[in-house]
Amino acid sequence: MSVAFVGDEGRPPDPAMEDPCAERTVVGARLRETTDGPDVDVFMAGTVFIDMIFTGLRRLPPPGTELLSEGLGTAPGGIANLAVAMSRLGLSVGLAAAFGDDIFGAYLWRTLAEQEGVDLDWSRRLGGWPTPVTVSFSYDADRSMVTYHQPLPYPPEQLAECPPRAKTCVVHIDRQVPEWAIRMRAAGTTVFADVGWDPTEAWSSDLLDRLALVDVFLPNAVEAMAYTRTDSPHAALEALAGHVPVVAVKMGEAGAIAIDATTGEYARADALPIRPLDPTGAGDVFAAAFVFGSLAGLSLPERLRFANLCAGLSVRHHSGSLGAPCWGEIASFGQESELPADVLAEYGFVVPYIPEAPTDTVTRAEPTVRYGPPTPT
Repeated sequence: MSVAFVGDEGRPPDPAMEDPCAERTVVGARLRETTDGPDVDVFMAGTVFIDMIFTGLRRLPPPGTELLSEGLGTAPGGIANLAVAMSRLGLSVGLAAAFGDDIFGAYLWRTLAEQEGVDLDWSRRLGGWPTPVTVSFSYDADRSMVTYHQPLPYPPEQLAECPPRAKTCVVHIDRQVPEWAIRMRAAGTTVFADVGWDPTEAWSSDLLDRLALVDVFLPNAVEAMAYTRTDSPHAALEALAGHVPVVAVKMGEAGAIAIDATTGEYARADALPIRPLDPTGAGDVFAAAFVFGSLAGLSLPERLRFANLCAGLSVRHHSGSLGAPCWGEIASFGQESELPADVLAEYGFVVPYIPEAPTDTVTRAEPTVRYGPPTPT
């Protein structure tokens, strides 16, 4: 293997932060050409992690041993999974998050702001606060994780006290719906909600009461059944439809189902027949595509199919947030897929959003963190 030396002698090279999804601006403009008003398409607040993903492991190392990994990826994680997936589809995204004042924090800020086009006007760097880190070990079609996360010196909701005008916002309702989201909803913002795994496995029914404060709920099947005390995804869907206007239940390889309680419409969509390489972040990609479909005015079945399409494309990569598809990859799927013509025809509604001559040169997770100049505080 030959190694090329790049850059001036004695001077480190500047990190490249080119936009890997240039066509996102074209799609975003097309999506917004008939609407105006809000500052951003979607606003969210949360914690950004740096994800380090070791791949190609046959097992975890026993105590006192060392294993060599076949691959390593580094990417923004946590709330960044959702922010990147939405931005790559062309949505304008505002994010309120804290960033550490260390090398990881600089990498995360530059990657989100410069490479992925996420608006960080509501984010801040914190002196002395270390960037949260998650190390993921991918092996035997599964994964294990180790996380380091120091609590913030103040409630994370404080960063979102003055949110922008937005068409939509996204919240996690494993805790109380934040006041900023309630205010935004009162001003006309559509609130999308997700929920994480309950580590206590108590699955408190209080969550069902919080659904009165949101418009769209996007749980996975395990979460939906646990919170509704039902024994099937369909029964959970029907139970949740009594609490929230729109609910979609993600069922992994079995696809997704949804109900719009305001119209009584039911929809079901199959997952793509893709062998998953890494499911990390697929739920966030599904949510991002569902939000895009909602803003684009797609029907409920089309929103499900588009969400399944984007989530299916994302699991083909060991890249965390940077595995989210751009429009070039979506276009390539339509051109190169081995799916029957009648199945591909079901995705015809996507064609009007595909830019002319899209490129499939998406930036994926890299082994090393590229350090840039100091970022704003």
